Amino acid sequence: MSYSRIKPLNYVGHLTFQDIRRQFSLSQRDVWTGYIVDGCAGTWWTHAGGSWQRIGPMPWPVKNLIQMRLEFVNLALQPDANVRQLCRRFGISPTIAYKWMERYQREGLLGVANQSRRPQKSPARTEASLEQQLVALRRKHPAWGARKLRRRLQDLGAVVLPATSTITGILHRHGLITPAQSQAATPFQRFERWAPNQLWQVDFKGHFALRQGRCHPLCSLDDHSRYNVLLAACGDEQEKTAQAHLSGAFRVHGLPDEILWDNGPPWGSAGAGAYTALDVWLMRLGIRVCHGRAYHPQTQGKEERFHRTLQVEVLARGGWSDCAHVQAAFDQWRAVYNTQRPHEALGMETPVRRYQPSQRRFPESLPPVEYASGVEVRRVDEQGQISYRGELWRVGRAFLGLPVGVRPGKSDGLMEVLFLTQVIKELDLRHNQTNPVP
Repeated sequence: MSYSRIKPLNYVGHLTFQDIRRQFSLSQRDVWTGYIVDGCAGTWWTHAGGSWQRIGPMPWPVKNLIQMRLEFVNLALQPDANVRQLCRRFGISPTIAYKWMERYQREGLLGVANQSRRPQKSPARTEASLEQQLVALRRKHPAWGARKLRRRLQDLGAVVLPATSTITGILHRHGLITPAQSQAATPFQRFERWAPNQLWQVDFKGHFALRQGRCHPLCSLDDHSRYNVLLAACGDEQEKTAQAHLSGAFRVHGLPDEILWDNGPPWGSAGAGAYTALDVWLMRLGIRVCHGRAYHPQTQGKEERFHRTLQVEVLARGGWSDCAHVQAAFDQWRAVYNTQRPHEALGMETPVRRYQPSQRRFPESLPPVEYASGVEVRRVDEQGQISYRGELWRVGRAFLGLPVGVRPGKSDGLMEVLFLTQVIKELDLRHNQTNPVP
């Protein structure tokens, strides 16, 4: 068998490393790809008769690799030494042998140590200054992924930007991505309203302990732009507290067409289709009220996602003394969220670029309750009922003392109960029962 220059497996003709493993039924322990030319222990290969064949395992254990190299060069550098014969006995190629001999003569003991495989020049490597900027930005916003960081650098004026995968590699190299964070990055399906202020989502985030009392964060997002219109550190979850903060948001951003919130207090009341004083207040402002499906928090998915971001980027710091302390942090972070933090669902735009205030102004006094001609008007009594065609029908105590309208429904025997323009109940005259509105 004739021997020729030994090559690493990655360069064996047109075959890949995996091709060779399958052809010769090799295990991972049999082949040490990439190290063979450097004399690492494992199987080595030679070209004979137009094909690559496996020759027996090399006799150099990994743990004694440096000692074996040193022994070899000491023997090979002796006067009248037969280098070829030593190569066969040590199981290495002449090319490798002369490489170690040359390195030993030039560098001594350091010459037989493993050399770095890093290329001397990497023209495509990210500039050190840009890499440092990326690392600093990630440490400032540890919950931001590669896409958000890349877009933020672009917004800050960076001209040459690395690929998203390169940024991910940089974060891994600096230990800024944990395995749990990698596993949590899963895509999901989204939907949104087509214009700002068509829908706001509102909810209290779970409360948490302070050094003095507890904090109940009140949050509201515009569905189209994800713009945060309200972020308040509240001391409770009472109706008057929520109404006061929503009034402040309305004064700044105008009135939305519709508000979506869940069925828990203070937004909802016990029983299907039950309304609260907050619902009535919004209807009088001309805002349609929508309650999420019971036990389905995904109905307010954007709000729930915002809560998770708020927890990771702000509340996880801990050490909060009182609501004023939390509110100061909220105010600072809210500006970052709305104007700096890229949002993947927005094509890496920031929410402020897709949001504009509503043209509907907030009235400081509520308008009167009026109905169009042709609508029968009834007033709600202390029991939350109205009288219609000789029967009492329950519509809800939230409308106590207020006039509601009754008009024909979509089919015979059904009547719709209106409060201003929103249908709140359905009267089934055929079965003498009240139906909630879906």
